[in-house]
Amino acid sequence: MGMLALLRAPSTAPREGTGGLLLLLSPLPPRCSGESTSSRRNCWLFMAVEGLTRKSRTYFRTNSFSEPHRWVFRHDGWYYMTYTTNDDVTLLRSQVLTDWNNVESKVLFTPPPGKNYSTDLWAPELHQLNGTWYVIFTADPRSDSPSPEVDMYCPYNCPAVHHRMYVLEGHGSDPWSANFAYKTQLDTYDQFAIDGTYFQHTSGLYHIYSCWTTQYAAWPANLCITKLENPWTVASPFSERQIISVPSLPWEKTPYGRAENDRLSSNEGPQQLTNLRTGQQFLIYSAARSDNRNYCLGLLELTLGGDPMNPSDWHKHQYPVFYQNPAESAFGVGHASFVLSPDGTEDWIVYHGMQDPTNGWSARTIRAQKFTWNDDGTPNFPKPGYGPYETPSGQ
Repeated sequence: MGMLALLRAPSTAPREGTGGLLLLLSPLPPRCSGESTSSRRNCWLFMAVEGLTRKSRTYFRTNSFSEPHRWVFRHDGWYYMTYTTNDDVTLLRSQVLTDWNNVESKVLFTPPPGKNYSTDLWAPELHQLNGTWYVIFTADPRSDSPSPEVDMYCPYNCPAVHHRMYVLEGHGSDPWSANFAYKTQLDTYDQFAIDGTYFQHTSGLYHIYSCWTTQYAAWPANLCITKLENPWTVASPFSERQIISVPSLPWEKTPYGRAENDRLSSNEGPQQLTNLRTGQQFLIYSAARSDNRNYCLGLLELTLGGDPMNPSDWHKHQYPVFYQNPAESAFGVGHASFVLSPDGTEDWIVYHGMQDPTNGWSARTIRAQKFTWNDDGTPNFPKPGYGPYETPSGQ
């Protein structure tokens, strides 16, 4: 009955819908004109089925993979993903950005027991630098269970006090065929360090990571930067380490606007994002608490021609640039990475979020959405949601 009702109103203006329903609300197509009433109806029905089939290949829904802290990049026609397993560094690869459920998987590295990096391996990232592959990740020796002799120095409970940054090195034409081995610990001055990333700049290579001000501070989690001699060696002494962002704004705190102390106030998950058209350099980071509905993305912009090691050359936007969308039950959105569509014409953000924020970390799933750029050169991220969205151009 609904189908026939639509057929009686072929002059209705087109309206976006699911699959071929868009066709049903369009004017009578030329291929169906000149037929009898019954023939036109059959033609419409045929085109509706045809449209549904065609649209099902060009639209997708997010929320398709249930692992957090993902890092996605593209190389030689493949998308690669690393993510938090806690036990090892695993690499996935897919020729499709929007479906990670039926892909190839390969373990790059399993740490031996009894090492400072044997447990709680988090947020691995894989970068190609000067023709060599490097995995940077954070890990802990005691499954985030420091002894009472250590924990007593922290003003708040500090399970991650022993987390440090580590590097794997791999050689090969692509990350799938490369053989990876443990390289070394990346120096963070024997202080808490998670979510490290490489920041590439004309002045050199830098390490940006989530840090504390002192060894046992516990909170807040800030963003620190050090200069590197190479991907595994820090050039900056501790006196030159710089804190370029602290969670000082209400949306960077948990709960929102917390005033009594800095507990659960966090800047973490930094990611470099470059506007290739203007040359502007951004640092997109996650703020607030990763198991909470208020988790969101903030933005730091580096002054054109500025020094990454000079905190005054970084400018924080005063409002989050990507945040929860309760209307679509999209909460806790953060820890992003950025890739191009297969044909290189579109920018995409890959991030994790949760549909039910009451379940915390276990509720996080991976999503992908297209984004654009504002007139001032800053990224214009969409509202997070579940789609259906048109698939990446060229996919």
